[in-house]
Amino acid sequence: MRTATYFFIFLNLSLAMFEEPAVYPLPFLVTSLVEVLCLLVFFGRLTHFAKVTPRNVFWKDTKNICIVVAILLSLTDLAIYGALRIYNVKSIRWSRIVRPIFLINFAESRQIRRAFRSIRNTLPEITYVFLLFMFSLLMFSLMALKLFGERNLQTAEGLPYFKNYLEIVFDLYVLVTTANSPDVMMPAFDFSSWYALFFIAFVIVNTYIFMSLFLAVVYNNYKKHLKVRFGGVNY
Repeated sequence: MRTATYFFIFLNLSLAMFEEPAVYPLPFLVTSLVEVLCLLVFFGRLTHFAKVTPRNVFWKDTKNICIVVAILLSLTDLAIYGALRIYNVKSIRWSRIVRPIFLINFAESRQIRRAFRSIRNTLPEITYVFLLFMFSLLMFSLMALKLFGERNLQTAEGLPYFKNYLEIVFDLYVLVTTANSPDVMMPAFDFSSWYALFFIAFVIVNTYIFMSLFLAVVYNNYKKHLKVRFGGVNY
């Protein structure tokens, strides 16, 4: 029973690879039939669990209520999406975001729920570090707007360079991951090589200092909650 539950949870989550938009799209009828099959299995598993559980206990368990709600939302969304397709109306499958609920809330996923609770308990304690990081990102973005916004620079595609504050925030946020390095700094570097110091300072402060601090806080607090939850076992 546990293996079958895991298999259909995996199958349900894998549907996102084949539903529009997808790299390997399958016909809507195929994906919808597979999803209905998965939901029927989930409903059957929940019904089997309800048979061996007192009714007052079953309906007081938040996990069971979440699964019932997720099944109803998925079926409703599937019916609406299918009806709209008949009339060639564009729409999206908003119920996809509830699919991980099945992975977390079934009785067989006890270890996953423990990890999820540890992550949830860690979030409030990393809020301050995250706010400091966002403050640094916003301040550097403001500095970039003042430094480059009035110099009429252009990107390689001929677009205005660092003239919109929100776009600057996004570009510098991506720079934290170094995904757009050094492309994002080249228009400023071509204008004056001294402007490279701004981007070097940004990477040092946000990528090497804040990201390392953020990772350390997340790891230490997550380990602390795991240690408490498992009765003082060291990890």
